[in-house]
Amino acid sequence: MIEMTHVVKRYQRGDGTPVVALGDVSFAIAAGEFVTVRGASGSGKSSLLNIMGCLDTRTSGTYRLAGEDVSQYTDRQRSRVRCRRIGFVFQSFNLLSRTTALENVEIPMVYSGGRVDRAKALATLGRVGLAERAHHFASELSGGEQQRVAIARAWRNDPPRLLADDT
Repeated sequence: MIEMTHVVKRYQRGDGTPVVALGDVSFAIAAGEFVTVRGASGSGKSSLLNIMGCLDTRTSGTYRLAGEDVSQYTDRQRSRVRCRRIGFVFQSFNLLSRTTALENVEIPMVYSGGRVDRAKALATLGRVGLAERAHHFASELSGGEQQRVAIARAWRNDPPRLLADDT
């Protein structure tokens, strides 16, 4: 379950002017539920997903993930949560361009402290129809292929939650 209660996110502009990206957001998402967040450009969707994905912190309010209050976690604790419990497909994919599709999918295995299982990574690329492109660099792939590599990377550690930003 994902539960946010009165979550606010404020940023400071270079001139010190505050910008409210999220204002008093509250909701709950049950396990197994599929949710789409829609809104105009600049409405805070990416800020919300970054908080849900433990990539960013809220300014105030509470964020509970699987019953655990992660809103006060340190960077290191949030990193562990991301690695083990959340798969993230970024809006810009964030693939390493000088790295092959296969190596991009293996990255979560490296960060999780586990052993890199090349066969599993290749099988995951196969799930998205890209096994034959495994040894191509990310920069050699079309936009759609890059998106599928990003999805395969997010799936790689079998996270219980998958967040996708503008995919």
